[in-house]
Amino acid sequence: MKALVFHTFGGPEVLKLAEIAEPVLAPGSVKVRMRAIGLNYADVYRRRGSYHLVGEPPYILGYEGAGIVEETAPDVRGVKVGDRVGFADAPHANAELAVVPADRIVPLPDGIGFETAASVLLQGLTAHYLANDSYKVRPDDKVLVHAAAGGVGQLLVQLCRAKGARVIGLTSSAAKREAALAAGADEVLLYGGDWVSGVLRWSADAASGEEPAAGAGVDVAYDSVGATLPDSFKAVRTRGAVVFFGMAGGDPPPVDPRMLMDTSKTLTGGDLWNHVTTADERIRRSESLFADIQAGRLKLEPPKTFPLAEGAAAHRWIESRASTGKILLIP
Repeated sequence: MKALVFHTFGGPEVLKLAEIAEPVLAPGSVKVRMRAIGLNYADVYRRRGSYHLVGEPPYILGYEGAGIVEETAPDVRGVKVGDRVGFADAPHANAELAVVPADRIVPLPDGIGFETAASVLLQGLTAHYLANDSYKVRPDDKVLVHAAAGGVGQLLVQLCRAKGARVIGLTSSAAKREAALAAGADEVLLYGGDWVSGVLRWSADAASGEEPAAGAGVDVAYDSVGATLPDSFKAVRTRGAVVFFGMAGGDPPPVDPRMLMDTSKTLTGGDLWNHVTTADERIRRSESLFADIQAGRLKLEPPKTFPLAEGAAAHRWIESRASTGKILLIP
């Protein structure tokens, strides 16, 4: 079979399409003929050598995708040959065939295509636990979403709005601001300058240019940037919450617990794999996302697609930070 492989860590140029042996079906697993593969920034970190990879070269990236079950191990129940499926947490997806543990398989309902599934599973599951578990968003909550034009950001904006919350986003450019507004954000500010004051004015419904009212601040800030964590705390109200779930802008500085005590603010960490720990949990959350898509409550920006053979170009595109939607590799 053909797979996108690399033998040494480095830039996108290390990625090459190669003919390799088909993966061996293990007990409790199924073999999936890939139709769409999600590209995530974690793949860039692994390619660079920043994230640990198990085994020896050639390495194969990719943890998310969708396709058709081609073979099942004898001990597998509930999944059969010909099933349309997706997954969000199985390695070596950047290939024509991938072996996936059966308990990580997500059945695809009619009306959910392969590209849709590969676009929504990893980022959608992340947005789902953030809005329902890390902080349970309620009607009329005021929510700040960092990187609101990104894959998780756009989905999180929509899930919060569907719960009746008001959402203010932060983006790095005017074009990304428009993408976040199109996703449903009530307001979007740009990084740079004093965005904290802008969030406080918005949260207090003060007119532009006025000083923020006493007690202003959002109920929750979802921070995936990291280095912005101190400002996120300034933007939330007394007894508000900050959910920290990424470090796209660098490591955050230490948080003073005295500040948390004095303001009664809460800091919560977020990692998807602490919330999606069983097959039932994975399927339940995925079905909720699929239902929102089919009902029109969750809209996905059309993905940017690259042939698997052009994986290096796809990596250059995601590293350019120019994209606002999902990037897919198509075998």
